[in-house]
Amino acid sequence: MSENDLLLRTGADTETTVPASDRPAMPLGPDGLDRYTRRDLRKEEIAIARQFHGGTMWPYAVAAFGCFAVWLSFFPLAIMGMLNLPLAFVLSCFFCVGGYVTSHEAMHSNIGQPGSKTRWLNEAVGAVSTIPIVFPFSMARLMHLEHHYHCNDPLKDPDYTDEAPNMWAAWYKTWYNRQPGVDGSIHHYKRILAEMGTPAARRALVETMILQLVFMGTLFTMAWNGYAIEAALIWWLPRHIGLSYIRFFLSWAPHHPREGKTGRYENTNIFKSRVGHILSMGMQYHLIHHLYPGIPNHRTKEAYYALKPILKARGVDVSPL
Repeated sequence: MSENDLLLRTGADTETTVPASDRPAMPLGPDGLDRYTRRDLRKEEIAIARQFHGGTMWPYAVAAFGCFAVWLSFFPLAIMGMLNLPLAFVLSCFFCVGGYVTSHEAMHSNIGQPGSKTRWLNEAVGAVSTIPIVFPFSMARLMHLEHHYHCNDPLKDPDYTDEAPNMWAAWYKTWYNRQPGVDGSIHHYKRILAEMGTPAARRALVETMILQLVFMGTLFTMAWNGYAIEAALIWWLPRHIGLSYIRFFLSWAPHHPREGKTGRYENTNIFKSRVGHILSMGMQYHLIHHLYPGIPNHRTKEAYYALKPILKARGVDVSPL
């Protein structure tokens, strides 16, 4: 994509539609900057951001396959009585959360672009990473991209259901939205997929059903054979803990408050996490990801500090970090 194409994608860089007689010589945007200043800042922003695209991505693949293999080994080890169950529980929670981080890079094709030699690796990483949270990669990718296209739109953003007035309400809602009969995330996902009506959307629904059947079948079979506690601590409970953790840090924390904030520089917040950069999965700098999804997660912090003066000039609150 050319520089001009990138510039044209920013709605804030277009002129405000007002009568010609009332229009200032250099129309001002919502940030109070004239269009020429905004254009110069945008060019500088793009030039800096390009420095952080790409990079070494093989660690994501190693982490995805390695963690998935260890997690799978827990099931036969539990049946053979050779598993340290408390340790397996802690690691399973870690794998559920960490798996979303590796799949997130695959959703944006950062491990292998379409048509590249590493495309198969990109798809394989995505496929195995989201199995522990029972969220097929096809569904996860479609919904995440829709989130990017319609960020903070109450009807079109699949993650808008995570909005809550405060931190404690947000944690509660991560659990409440998964309860039967609640008009939570999965219901919005299914509605949006139905509205899309594409072959990819239909495949995502089918794969979701299959993975859920595998999940329930595994739990039932293990419980029937006397391994209910093992099944709960290896898969059922880590999945729910992982989903809540993911939805809090990847959805609520960087986007709250959502209402009315759909602009390029306002739909995501810069915030300081109480658990630090790594445990919040780098979401303190999630604005960088929304501005440039091609910048890998592990480079968003560095990119943020390089872009910070420009973001401040564009009206972003950079005071937290």
